[in-house]
Amino acid sequence: MRIDVVSLFPEFVAQMAGFGVVGRAVERGLVDIHGWNPRDHAEGTYRRVDDRPFGGGPGMVMLIDPLRDALHAARAADPRPVRTIYLSPQGVPLTQARAAALAAEERLLLLCGRYEGIDERLVAAEVDEELSIGDYVLSGGELAAAVVIDAVARLRPGVLNDGESALQDSFGDGLLDCPHYTRPPRHALGDVPEVLMSGHHGDIAAWRRLQSLARTQVRRPDLLAAASLTDDEHRALADPGDFPSPIPGA
Repeated sequence: MRIDVVSLFPEFVAQMAGFGVVGRAVERGLVDIHGWNPRDHAEGTYRRVDDRPFGGGPGMVMLIDPLRDALHAARAADPRPVRTIYLSPQGVPLTQARAAALAAEERLLLLCGRYEGIDERLVAAEVDEELSIGDYVLSGGELAAAVVIDAVARLRPGVLNDGESALQDSFGDGLLDCPHYTRPPRHALGDVPEVLMSGHHGDIAAWRRLQSLARTQVRRPDLLAAASLTDDEHRALADPGDFPSPIPGA
């Protein structure tokens, strides 16, 4: 998979691509990440990429031409079709399902805004979709791009050492993840639930599923409306006393 990022700070992209899961994916040739600076396509001594907004108001708006030329250069670098995404608080929310859909693409082109945003004409002409990582405003799209890259790259085949890991993450089945424990089994802060040390895979899977339901009900009940639940699970949600202890977050 190739991911191109148009940003005034391509060095941020390069640094982000050198760490953790994404860094290992890049080293192994599973993900290819490139940064493009619109200032390289700007004219004049100062390589200007912004100007004052029509209609007045504070801040500056990014110019069409340097961004458009950077987008075109990025697209021309690889013949495969590419999906262009503008990181914007006005975009649709990034979800695990959306990340999985983007992970099926062979190319992504992420556009990072700055200042008050980007000239709307460029967005209308060059962008396939706008994507938001939350209902808040950042100084620029670079952090959002890093989030998208991490969320997408880890879902590509072969990126995670254990292919089952991503399937068991929070939101993998529409629910929050169950609690996890490791050594030592006994500690001053508490003991590991006995079922997890039983070696009985069926009992462990059932316990984890119920804990996932319990945690979702307590912390994100809105997710349950779209979850696929059995009749027994619906009954358990109606009577939390049926959940095995502990109920996370209760």
